[in-house]
Amino acid sequence: MGAFSQELFDKICDEISVSSIGLVHICKKHGTTSNSFHRWIREDEEGELRYKYTCARENQADFLADQIIEIADYSSNDTKIIHKGEQEIEVENTEWVNRSKLRVEARKWIASKLKPKKYGDKIDLTSLDQKINSVPTELTVKIIRPIEED
Repeated sequence: MGAFSQELFDKICDEISVSSIGLVHICKKHGTTSNSFHRWIREDEEGELRYKYTCARENQADFLADQIIEIADYSSNDTKIIHKGEQEIEVENTEWVNRSKLRVEARKWIASKLKPKKYGDKIDLTSLDQKINSVPTELTVKIIRPIEED
């Protein structure tokens, strides 16, 4: 179940790149386990497998971002018809809308972890709209060095 093949590894990475499905399910679909997959990466001394997997996960972040737009723009199920007596009334389909919000939030969170520089929260290091300057290196060195005695 855990035998490595480059073809299998590449198939799994290709699927990761264009899927919102997790690694456990993708590996199972291809007849292996996520533990085996991670072991292959750990045992690869050249780091090629880690690089391919990292690229696949970054591509997945872009795929998820594209899905967010699709989910947000798809509105055909946002309302439903209910019957009150002989009258048909169009109302918000709250179950559908809430599920769509959850799907968007889950994809946003995962994309922010997979590709934080592009999709992560930006931290603004300012104070009253003024940039905060870091401590000059010379000062840091003086503070860290022990005081020399004569």
